[in-house]
Formats: sequence, C-alpha cells, structure tokens
Amino acid sequence: MSVLLFTIIVLAGAFLAGLVGSLTGLGGGVIIIPLLTLALGVDIHYAIGASIVSVIATSSGSAAAYVKEGITNIRIGMFLEVATTVSAVIGAVITVYLNPGFIAVIFGLILLFSAAMMVIKKVDRSDNDTSGKLAVFFKLNGTYPTENGPKNYAVHRVAGGFVMMFFAGIISGLLGIGSGALKVIAMDNIMRIPFKVSTTTSNFMMGVTAAASAIVYLHRGQIDPGIAMPVTIGVLTGATMGSKILVRTKTDKLKVVFAVVVTFLALQMIYNGLSGKL
Repeated sequence: MSVLLFTIIVLAGAFLAGLVGSLTGLGGGVIIIPLLTLALGVDIHYAIGASIVSVIATSSGSAAAYVKEGITNIRIGMFLEVATTVSAVIGAVITVYLNPGFIAVIFGLILLFSAAMMVIKKVDRSDNDTSGKLAVFFKLNGTYPTENGPKNYAVHRVAGGFVMMFFAGIISGLLGIGSGALKVIAMDNIMRIPFKVSTTTSNFMMGVTAAASAIVYLHRGQIDPGIAMPVTIGVLTGATMGSKILVRTKTDKLKVVFAVVVTFLALQMIYNGLSGKL
C-alpha cells in the first residue's frame, strides 16, 4: 500500500470516527484504534499514540465552546485532573511492558462497557440537597445555564469520584482513548453532577489527560506524524461537523446502531488479542 493511499484511508476513517463519535458522545478513538490495528496492520502502540493526539485536538476545540457557555465546571475539572493526569502517565508508562494482545483484550472490554453505557438512558441529576463536605471545602458546587435561567446543583461523594477518575486516567493513558464512559460514571453516578455538566467537564478534562500521557508516547517515539496527522485532521473535522448536526438530530437510534458496531469491533479486538494476531 502506498503512503498516499494509506493517508487517504486513515483520513476518511478518522473523519467518519470523529463524526459518529461526536454524535454519540463516545469519541473517535474507539473507531480509530481498531481501524489502524485490524484493517491497516499498524502496531497498537503507534495507533494509541495517534489516538491520543486526536483526543487532545478534539477536546481543545469543543471544550472552549462549553466553557464559554458556562456549562463546564472548571473547578471540578481542575480538581479531578490531579487524579487523571498522574494516572494517565502511569498508564502510558506501563503499556510498554504489556503484551499487545493483552492491551487489545483490555481495549475490547472497555469498548463493550462503553457500548453498554451508550444505550443506557441517562438520568439528569439536578438535585439541590445538601452536598458533601469535601465539595463545600473545595467549592465544587455550581450552576449551569437553562432556558429558565441558572440552575444550582450540589456535588456528592467527591472522594469516590476522585478514585474512579484515577482508574479512568490509567485506562486513558494505557489505551489512548478519552475514557468518557468511566468519567461520566465518576461524575454522573458517583458525584451526582447533572449530565450536561458531567459530559462537558469530562470533555474539558480529556485534552489535559491525553497531553500528560502523550509526553510519554512522544518520548518513546510512538507518535508517528505520518499516522497522527491524518488521524487528527480527520477526527477534528468530523467532530466539528458532528457537533453542528447534533443540534438538529435525534441520536437515540444512531447510538443503538453505533453500539452494535462498537460491540463487533470489541469482539474482534478481544479475539485478535487472545489469538496473538496483534
């Protein structure tokens, strides 16, 4: 395969991954890594390195808009980033010592979990009851804009969310994905933050988390510009278009279809990992 053809295929695949990932909230990395490893035969470590760069680009682009709208809770994001950045570096460091097949199996299991989370109906937790002591101490409670004006929300179980974020950071550094499903569990299910705030704050955090682990991959020479460049351009373009379509589109059925596709890719990754084909 020529370099030009390889670049065109990666660019087109990354665009589709960014577009669908933006519409479903799962991110483009879950498609990019299977595309590079299963379809194009790229070493999984280089695929992870390229995916990490694309996460930084897409997070930086969309996070700015959410911060401007006042939805993102920056204090929560900065507080939880202490856990995710440290653990992301740990995940990036240990990945070199793991068998590629083992990494593929872990990736497949995370994809299955993400697919399940995508079709589960989210509960908007906008309760205003008494928040946790740590939330008060760190001033994490906040408001977010609605059609009827700013709405208050309380934050709970900060310690539990911090621990889950540490685990999410390890997975992010290990697999080169945003670990959005794990971060939403930490903020939505454990800390009981409203879904809009948890998803936008998670997006805000992804770029910082990915940047921390990217330093390790860059130092090891596992970020190949020939792969990372078309991946980043494609994912960023697709995600930008997806965010515009999202405003006018109902994505419930799309999420089910995408969950089926992700499940298929997950099983493929697990099978190839167990059979030693990666």
